[in-house]
Amino acid sequence: MKVIDISIAIVKDEHGKYLICLRPDESHQGGKWEFPGGKVEQGELAHQAMQRELLEEVGVTADRFGLFDKLFFDYGDKQLNLYFYLVDKYTGEATGREGQPVKWVSAQALLDYDFPEANKGVIAKLL
Repeated sequence: MKVIDISIAIVKDEHGKYLICLRPDESHQGGKWEFPGGKVEQGELAHQAMQRELLEEVGVTADRFGLFDKLFFDYGDKQLNLYFYLVDKYTGEATGREGQPVKWVSAQALLDYDFPEANKGVIAKLL
């Protein structure tokens, strides 16, 4: 099984709230909430993929960010290398550019949303 590299943006606003999006029902882990992100394309660095996906998915440009966590996760049907970047300075207004709902929620409120299993350890670190 090929391991897929995924870059994820944990966008934090000036009020300490985090940007989350609802995954489409037909996607892997569909119907769950997530931080914006996606596959690292061939020839792309992980942080470049995060920046591209963030702009494509929600119309936000990451101006300042750093690697928050990196982990391997095996879902059984998919194996992923996940790169989580904390974005604490950005430009743009977050909207669901692919039709997906987006929300800004507090760190504590993240626990009220159903996230993919691979995200749960990262959410615990944000708390």
